[in-house]
Order: sequence, then structure tokens, then C-alpha cells
Amino acid sequence: PYIYPDNDLSYTGNFLNMLFKRPEPVYRPDPVLERALDRIFILHADHEQNASTSTVRLAGSSGTNPFAAIAAGVACLWGPAHGGANEAALKMLEEIGSVDNITEFIKQVKDKNSGVRLMGFGHRVYKNYDPRAKVMQKTCHEVLNELGVSDPMLDIAMELERLALEDSYFIDKKLYPNVDFYSGITLRAMGFPDNMFTSLFAIGRTVGWIAHWKEMMSSAESKIGRPRQLYKGEVARRFTAVANREHTSRKISWAWLWGGPRNNEG
Repeated sequence: PYIYPDNDLSYTGNFLNMLFKRPEPVYRPDPVLERALDRIFILHADHEQNASTSTVRLAGSSGTNPFAAIAAGVACLWGPAHGGANEAALKMLEEIGSVDNITEFIKQVKDKNSGVRLMGFGHRVYKNYDPRAKVMQKTCHEVLNELGVSDPMLDIAMELERLALEDSYFIDKKLYPNVDFYSGITLRAMGFPDNMFTSLFAIGRTVGWIAHWKEMMSSAESKIGRPRQLYKGEVARRFTAVANREHTSRKISWAWLWGGPRNNEG
């Protein structure tokens, strides 16, 4: 049945209530799960000019309403390189399949010709260890212990993290676990389907997106976004003039096309 909000609950507790309440008269969310989801919302909140935030600003700069601007941000967030990264990390762990396969997987990651990528590692801003990942790792263990879940994906994730942090290849490239590495495992254990992850992260970011939109709308200096582009042209190409009948007829056809002289001198 459709569950109405309960104003006695916190924002996150109410969200869990509307998602998971059964016909029982009173729903009280598990405090461990409530705290975990609260952390996820905070850790995935809007921060700096990331891709989705910049998309919201660019869409909003045309004067569109906040619903359209936020829809543009959600569409950007959905991509596997952004908000969909935790889904990609889960898929990677599933493809590894077993702790025994991690060593071979790491070899493939190092091989540029293999096409295998290490998901959930590295960040454009956090060049060392993503500080959010440490909080998410702890939260992941709390949730699994509370639910009594033994997830083989976590065993693979822990071992993969251990080996990657000891490997000079990943250290030199500053590829450390980011927040996406553990958030997917945590959300799956809580009962969220993978294709809902982007929606959850959008909830955490929406307040920031709206703040950006409101700032633009209230500023007299706000203008429509127009990213600059620099056209460098084609690379140098050598042409050789060819004087023959085919070339002449081609000149005539072009002259007709552009409304020029209708003779061979065109």
C-alpha cells in the first residue's frame, strides 16, 4: 500500500518508512540503517563544481525552472563515471567472482590492452585516499553486522583494496578507493535495487543543486552559460590540382550549386 509520511520521524527515517513499512501500525526504522543512510546522503551531497552540479547550473542559466535544471543534473549523475560509479564497482566485484581471482584481475588492469578498468578507485579531487571512503567502509561493516549479512562481495572488496594499496602501480597513479567502492555494497544490503542508486544520490545532492539554481536566479549578473571553444581546424593536408574533364564538370556543377557563372570559366 501507499505509505504516507510520518512527521514524528527524521527525514531519513521517514524515507525508510515510506519505502519499507508493512501493514504494521507503527514503523520504527532500525537506528543503524537510519544512521547509515543519513551518512550516505551526506557523503554523496553536492560538493564543488562536479559534472552534475555544473550541468544544473548550465541548464538553469537559461532561465529554466528548478525541476528542469535538476532533471538535467540527474541525467548527468546517472552516468557510470559519476553517480553510477557504485553500480559499476558492484558489477566489477561480481565479475571478479572470488578472492582467488583478484591477482589475475589486477594483472589485467595493469595491461593497457586488456580493456579492464578498476572501478571505485581514484578521484579527480581526492588525489590521495578519499576521506569519504573510510567513513563508508565503517558504515558498510555496521550495516552488514546489524543485518547479519555475509556478503562475498565485501570479502572481494576488502582483499582488492588491500592488494591495490600495497601495489606500486596503483600508488604511483594515486588510485585509492573512493566513496563508490563501499556504498553500493551497503545499499544493496539495505534492500535497495542497483538501479535506484542514482535516485538516492540525487536526493543528497538536490539541496545543493537548488542552492546553485536559486543563487543564479537572484543574481543580477547571471547570464546564460556559454562555454568557450577553440577551433584549431583540420591538420595540414596537401592537395594537387588535377586538370581533366571530370574536374571541369565538377567545377560546373559547383558553379550551378552556388549560383555562379554557368560556363567552364566559373
